[in-house]
Amino acid sequence: MGAIENDWLEAISDEFKKPYYKELFEFVKEEYSKCTVYPNADDIFNAFHFTPLSKVKAVILGQDPYHNIGQAHGLCFSVKPEVAAPPSLENIYKELQEDLGCYIPDNGYLKKWADQGVLMLNTVLTVRAHQAASHQGKGWERFTDAVIQAVNAQDRPIVYMLWGKPAQSKIPMLTNPKHLILKAPHPSPLSAYRGFFGCRHFSQANAFLEENGMEPIDWQIPNLKDNG
Repeated sequence: MGAIENDWLEAISDEFKKPYYKELFEFVKEEYSKCTVYPNADDIFNAFHFTPLSKVKAVILGQDPYHNIGQAHGLCFSVKPEVAAPPSLENIYKELQEDLGCYIPDNGYLKKWADQGVLMLNTVLTVRAHQAASHQGKGWERFTDAVIQAVNAQDRPIVYMLWGKPAQSKIPMLTNPKHLILKAPHPSPLSAYRGFFGCRHFSQANAFLEENGMEPIDWQIPNLKDNG
């Protein structure tokens, strides 16, 4: 696993010393040695590498990484540049188009959001190839709960965009009165029509940031290819 080296380290370093994390580390190491596991080991902590704690403006919570070849790279809902956008991300793009007029890009690479302060956190950070939820209940949830608590402790405006019941189960941890919690169904094809479409979370997040004197997020993911 690539080490965390920025300001997250101070906030969550105690977790690395706890018995559960030692067990988690050994489990993950063994899984990588005997199976195909996503994302690549060096990408597990990309959400932290790309978005330092001091820069977090918004949080999007996913569950576990995509489990098909070449998709996951450590940011929830995002895929590597050369990989087609999965159905949930296609629905996120549809809502962005409806909400903010963003065009639908030719890729699903969301690093631009992370670079602007959107913490794109899965609650489980690894998965066995083609086996959804295969690394749930092994300790990652405890680790990412500590991450969420570190964000909750930040004394500045932050907006949470919580899509679906698993993400919304974290609401009891979110006690900071300076923070905004937005809730909607998950963007997957199974539930997007139950209220994800029309939730307008992207414009609400930007309005909240601007009201608090912060730079809004440019949600437009650019095309990788010139379509002109």
